Amino acid sequence: MTFARRLLLVILFVMVAFGGFTYWMYSAIRRPVEHPNADTYITVDQGLGSNRILQLLEENEVIKAPLATKLYLRFFDQGNKLQAGDYLFPSPISPEEVLALLKDGKKRTKALTIPEGWTRFEIAKRLVAQFPVVPAVTEKQVMALMNNVGLIEEVAPEAKNLEGYLYPTTYEVELGKDPESVILKMVNQFKSVWQAEWDAQARSIGKTNHEIVTIASLIENESKVDEERKLVASVIYNRLEMGMTLGIDATNVYIAKLLNRWDGIIHKSDVEIDHPYNTRKVYGLPPGPISSASESAIEAALHPAKTDYLYYVLDVEKGDGSHKFYATAAGFAEGKAAYQRWLAKQR
Repeated sequence: MTFARRLLLVILFVMVAFGGFTYWMYSAIRRPVEHPNADTYITVDQGLGSNRILQLLEENEVIKAPLATKLYLRFFDQGNKLQAGDYLFPSPISPEEVLALLKDGKKRTKALTIPEGWTRFEIAKRLVAQFPVVPAVTEKQVMALMNNVGLIEEVAPEAKNLEGYLYPTTYEVELGKDPESVILKMVNQFKSVWQAEWDAQARSIGKTNHEIVTIASLIENESKVDEERKLVASVIYNRLEMGMTLGIDATNVYIAKLLNRWDGIIHKSDVEIDHPYNTRKVYGLPPGPISSASESAIEAALHPAKTDYLYYVLDVEKGDGSHKFYATAAGFAEGKAAYQRWLAKQR
């Protein structure tokens, strides 16, 4: 056998061997396997090398082809791109999918839900309770962070705090994330919801952005029924135009929360108090929002219905949280009497 022939056979052998090796490796790293730890977070600490990370995943039975995965990282991928973090690896999962997740560097997260109509007081309490940090922070400290009006200066330069600008929705928040960054996340969400054309619409109806957000917060507290929110808005605008007090009880609740005395009941002292937010006594809008309002409420504040309504009362016949609307005090008195009779029966 000539040298050239032997060389050709060696080359063919190497090619076949390399092809077999490549096929085995790719088959192994692309084959999904089941493991028992799909619901368990696995923490990859900062500074761990790729070999130690693979050993950790092998110990947790997430990777069952460690040699093929290690060779793949060495020859075909970049193991130095694997990131520290807290990971959930679904089952079944292939080593290739595991490596893709490890390049994201995800931290463990938890859902933070801010309901529509919540004040900054409730939000601060939930942040402290559900997202403890080291060193620990108090509700008072979180509340102080909510005074950073520089975050919304371009939207509402007259705002005195972030009430109304912490958008109500559900967020995914990294555990251990500092409250300041979570507050920024909520403000940024508000900014993403606020549409550029709303600035012009606010001006066209003679209101500032801050006044629109304030009206939206009142609407949010008065009605949870999207279809009637523009009717509620019409009542607010009509009463403002006629020089009537708004008489919205939610503002008295807000006063009690401001004074740290809210116990779930509106007391006589809450109604009679001399306070800028008391819309039973003070004409015009309160100084600012009383809660976080949804996009639906903001839309209603910007586009109130054209009506002659001045009053509304809960529609006890429907029982769906909607209201009956009235243009006269006499009609409202009848509706209110029906509501009070219904309320007495509930007690």
